Amino acid sequence: MAQKGQLSDDEKFLFVDKNFINSPVAQADWVAKRLVWVPSEKQGFEAASIKEEKGDEVVVELVENGKKVTVGKDDIQKMNPPKFSKVEDMAELTCLNEASVLHNLRERYFSGLIYTYSGLFCVVVNPYKHLPIYSEKIVDMYKGKKRHEMPPHIYAIADTAYRSMLQGEGHSPMSFRGESGAGKTENTKKVIQYLAVVASSHKGKKDTKLEKQLLQANPILEAFGNAKTVKNDNSSRFGKFIRINFDVTGYIVGANIETCILWAGARRWDPSLASTPVCPSGDRKVAGRSSQ
Repeated sequence: MAQKGQLSDDEKFLFVDKNFINSPVAQADWVAKRLVWVPSEKQGFEAASIKEEKGDEVVVELVENGKKVTVGKDDIQKMNPPKFSKVEDMAELTCLNEASVLHNLRERYFSGLIYTYSGLFCVVVNPYKHLPIYSEKIVDMYKGKKRHEMPPHIYAIADTAYRSMLQGEGHSPMSFRGESGAGKTENTKKVIQYLAVVASSHKGKKDTKLEKQLLQANPILEAFGNAKTVKNDNSSRFGKFIRINFDVTGYIVGANIETCILWAGARRWDPSLASTPVCPSGDRKVAGRSSQ
C-alpha cells in the first residue's frame, strides 16, 4: 500500500501511514513495558504498564501521567502489538476486546479515517464535516475492486453487493443502523450515487436521471417525517426501505421507496428544541389550504 506522504489530499482520508505502524521503536516499547488497557472514568480505557502482580490484583503505571494504581486482574484487557494500529478490519486483531476496538476506531477517526471493517460489517464514525472521499475519482478507484484490495469505504460495500447481484446470487440487501445523527441517511445517499454511476458505466452510458429522482425524493419525505433532535437537526423519524431494480446487464431499470415506523412524536412540538416545528414544510403547505 502506498505511503501516506505519497498520497493526494483525498487519498489521505482512506489510506494508513504504514511507516508509523511498522515502527521498531513502538514494537520494542510495547514489549518492554508490558502494555495493557485498564478502566478509566474519563476515557473509558487508558494504556498502562504492568509493574507488579499481587494475587488477584495488579499494580500498573498509567502511560499518560505515570501514576501508579491498583486494579483487579479481571479488569485488565490485553493490548494489541503496534503493527495492528489503525487496522482496517478489526476481525484481524489478535486481542479482540472492547478497549482495543474502541481504541482502533478512535485512532482511525483522529487520522481522518471514518470507515473501518469489522468482519462483514462496515463501521462508520460521523466526522460532522465534509470529506473529499466521494468524488468521481474515488468512485473509479473502487469500481470492480474486491473489498480487500481497497481501504474501507461505503463504496466497497456497495460494489460488493452490486457484483454479487450480477453473479446471480439473488438480492443484495444492505442495512444501515445507528443512533440519531450517525450518518445512516447520508451513507444511503452515497450508495445510491455509487450504484447509479457504476450501473450506467456498466452499460456504456452515463444516465443520472433515475439517481436524481431517487435523491430528490428525500427532501419530500424529510419535510413530513424529519425532526430536530439533540444530536441531529434533521433527524429521520421514520424508516425507509429502498428497492433498486436492475436488468440482466446490471443497468438500473426502476426503484421504489417505502416508508415505515413513523415515530408518533414527530407530529408534536418540543419547546426544549427551540420550539422548532417538526414538519415545517408540511405546515406551510397545510396552512395555505382552505378547510375543504
